[in-house]
Amino acid sequence: METITSHSLVKRKLPSRPSFVPELVYFEPGALDYEKGQRIYKWVQEQGIPLRMTTSHNRITNLPGDSELEQYKIAKRTLVVGVRKTLKFDTSKPSAEYAIPIATGCMGHCHYCYLQTTLGAKPYIRVYVNTKEIMEAAQGYIDERKPEITRFEAACTSDPVGLEPITGSLAELITFMADQEYGRLRFVTKFHHVDSLLGLQHNGHTRIRFSVNSKYVIKHFEPGTSRFEERIEAAAKVARAGYPLGFIIAPIIWHDDWEQGYGELIESLAKTLPPEASQQLTFELIQHRFTKTAKNIIERRYPRTKLEMDIEKRKYKWGRWGQGKYVYPDEKADALRLFLSERIFEHFPSATIDYFT
Repeated sequence: METITSHSLVKRKLPSRPSFVPELVYFEPGALDYEKGQRIYKWVQEQGIPLRMTTSHNRITNLPGDSELEQYKIAKRTLVVGVRKTLKFDTSKPSAEYAIPIATGCMGHCHYCYLQTTLGAKPYIRVYVNTKEIMEAAQGYIDERKPEITRFEAACTSDPVGLEPITGSLAELITFMADQEYGRLRFVTKFHHVDSLLGLQHNGHTRIRFSVNSKYVIKHFEPGTSRFEERIEAAAKVARAGYPLGFIIAPIIWHDDWEQGYGELIESLAKTLPPEASQQLTFELIQHRFTKTAKNIIERRYPRTKLEMDIEKRKYKWGRWGQGKYVYPDEKADALRLFLSERIFEHFPSATIDYFT
């Protein structure tokens, strides 16, 4: 059995943000009963990636590493291939009615990510091979709500575009949703690996959104993701392929020269995107927020982070289930919202801002 060390993970650097190739792969035995599981298993063997078996994709206990930080870094380069047994979908407001579960975990190292807390001690990346069963469950939700449109968010717990070269799951969902009169698919990404999606029949039923931010935020808080220029190039491809396009600016972070940074962001979009992109274009604006638990985890995993998480400078905002988060005070939040809204409508007068939160 090949030994995996955190040093080997850090040392290996590939140019221009390649598609994700894990350093270690686990399989549930049941995953091999599915064609997709067999295909991924064969690919792993061809790549010469160390492979192990596990009884459950929810319980990986023998990750290498001498410390929590080393194990975390290794987990972010570990793929677990399993069967999604729970086919009851979570709600996904305000983005969609439901989250459609095709993957969990992300290879990016965004310091602020809410997955830091929601995944807790399971930061490894899980993909599910029973997509046919997942789509059958989605069909049930669509039938239950029709004639209302039911939207499904495929990126609540992962960045599926970064995994698409391995799984092909997004292509399956897009093709499935193209035939749904009352179903729609949505997902957001920080990666540019969309080429395999461009020739699909989608019938405008899938909205692809890209997460973008100021250069300061991308540089300091989004390691392991595609460069801004790569994301915008991919967005242009998506627009030309006829997909409805959207952008999520998140998290919006108050930093030195933030007005210049976010102004340049919107201006860059306007200069780079083709005319097709303005059709049905949407924006979602999310200010930076954190919990005390998230703050503690982030500071352990990224001890040199420049991410500002000073509770004394924040407002506590209550959420569902009696839990809340620290957001910007109203004065700062309003300034961010107004500035970005004005810049967006200046350059994209026909765009829609779905929400600011």
